[in-house]
Amino acid sequence: MNTMDVNKIIEEIGIVPVIKLNNPQRDAALLANALVEGGVLVAEVTFRAAGADTAIRIMKKTCPEMIVGAGTVLTTEQVDKALEAGAEFIVSPGFDAEIVAYCKEKKVPIYPGCTTPTDYHAAFKFGLEVVKFFPAEQSGGLAKIKAMSAPFPMFKVMPTGGISLKNLKEYISCPVICACGGSYMVTADLIENGKWDEITALCKKSREIVANSRI
Repeated sequence: MNTMDVNKIIEEIGIVPVIKLNNPQRDAALLANALVEGGVLVAEVTFRAAGADTAIRIMKKTCPEMIVGAGTVLTTEQVDKALEAGAEFIVSPGFDAEIVAYCKEKKVPIYPGCTTPTDYHAAFKFGLEVVKFFPAEQSGGLAKIKAMSAPFPMFKVMPTGGISLKNLKEYISCPVICACGGSYMVTADLIENGKWDEITALCKKSREIVANSRI
C-alpha cells in the first residue's frame, strides 16, 4: 500500500490509537478485535515496550484489514524490525532526517514529530504531506497548529499528546487535522484489565465525534 493510500485511510478513520503493549502474546489479538469492532481500523504500536514487533505481527495476522504502524521509532534498526513484522507506517517522536530518508527509500509512510517552523521546513524538503504534532497540548495545541499552517499550508497534521474525548471535536473539526493520535481508548488500565468492551465503546464514541465534526 502506497503512502497516499495509507494517508487517505488514516484521514477517513480520523483516530489513531497509540498503543503500548507489555504482554503482546496475551493482549494483541484481543485488542485488535476490540479496535476493529469499534470501527477503528488503524493502530500505532509504540516501541516504548519490548515486543512491539511481535504485537504488530499478531495484530496484522488477527485483523488483516487493519492498518498497523510502529510508533516511537528512534533508529533505522527499529524501522527494519517494524517492517519485517508487517508495519505499514512509521511514526517518530521528533524529526530525524536519517529515519525519514530511510523510510522514503523503503517507500513506507513516515510521520515525524514536528512542532517548529524548522521541523516543518525539513519535512517540506523531504516532500512529506502529513506530519505528527507532538506533544500536541504541551506544544501549543490547536492554536499553534493553525498558526503553523499559514506558512506551511501543504501539510496535514496528526496531533498526538493530550488528546481525549473532551477535546477531540475541537481538534478534528479543524481542516488542517487529518487524524488525532491518542491513548485514551487504549490506556494501561483498560488493556491490563482486559476491558475490551470499554475499548470498543470508546472507539465507537470517537468515530461518532469524528463523523459529526466533519459534516
